[in-house]
Parts: sequence; structure tokens; C-alpha cells
Amino acid sequence: MSLADYFFIATLLLTAAAAVWLTDAARVLFRYRGKMLFTCPETGKSACVKVAAADAARSSLVGRPKIHLSECSRWPERQNCGQECLSQLGADPQNCLVWTKVSDWYRGRTCVYCHKPFSALHWHDHKPALLGPDRKTVEWSEVPADKLPELFETHLPVCWSCHIAETFRREHPERVVERPGNRGPMGELLTEHKKDRIASTIGHT
Repeated sequence: MSLADYFFIATLLLTAAAAVWLTDAARVLFRYRGKMLFTCPETGKSACVKVAAADAARSSLVGRPKIHLSECSRWPERQNCGQECLSQLGADPQNCLVWTKVSDWYRGRTCVYCHKPFSALHWHDHKPALLGPDRKTVEWSEVPADKLPELFETHLPVCWSCHIAETFRREHPERVVERPGNRGPMGELLTEHKKDRIASTIGHT
């Protein structure tokens, strides 16, 4: 083979190696990016954190990725902690994502108002809400992430449509016309069983 052939083969090998190299780095980046929920070892309460995913990806180019936090809801007061919470990442850091924990909580539940079961959640629109003991609804994304586990213990799931209806009803009572009969927040006809179920469920929050 000529020198040009050897040069061409060497270029191909280097390109392939670089592609594998960069692919592994990209995999590390996506593995650790996003807001996560940990249990703070110091307080025993939830903390919202972010792993420095870009730093982890860069360090993986020359060896094992170096994992450390870039944000924490307990900072700046506790910014110099030992970051022992990182041991909670486990084999699949995606399980620690706020989005994963929210999706898991809603899965298998039904809206307290219309009783429609929750399907797969979408992060970009129609976010479901939570009904508190004060009977006010709030979208889960409007709550500080580190407070979500506490709210999951005391609040009930509400679908986006019912959240919008209840918010309008609360903020503009003068513009709401009650329909005759047993009607739900979306105007759906309720049986006595469903009506009693809603009242009972809200009453136990």
C-alpha cells in the first residue's frame, strides 16, 4: 500500500475512535443532567440538586467521570458539605429525576374531581395539579421541587382540565353559572356515588 493509503486508514481509525469517545461523553452528559431529588443525609429531608453533567462528560474523556453537584436547594448555606448524597444516584440516575418521581406518583391515580385516570405525563403542556387541604389547586411544576415529597403526602391529584376549571371558579365566582343537578367541575353529570366520593376524599385531606 502507498503512504496515502496508510494515511487514509489511520484517519479512518482516528475518526472512529473519536466518534466512540464523543458518544460515550454524550451518554454521560444525558445520564446525569436534569433536576434530581435526594434525601439530605444531614437533615433527612428532600433536597433538589443538579449534578454537574457537563463536567462529568468532560472528565469521562480521560477516565472515569468525576461526579459532583452544581446546584442544591440547601446552598449557599451548606455549599461546603461533603456531598455524601451522591451515593443515592445508584445504577440509574434517571430514577432520581424530579420528573421521574412526579410521573411515578401520578401513575395509577385518578383525578379527585372527574375520576379520569392519569396517562403518561407531558413535561411541556397540560401539567397536572395538586389539591391541598385548603381546597386550592396548584400545578406541581409551580411548587419548589424539594417540597413535592411533602405535598404528595397531604395533597390529592387533579388533572389539568379540572385544575383550570377550579382556578377559574375560585378567581371569578361572579362569572360562574352553576348548572342544575349534580354537576362536577367540568359540567359532567355526577351520580350520587361520585358526588359522595369527591366530598369524602376532599374531606379527608
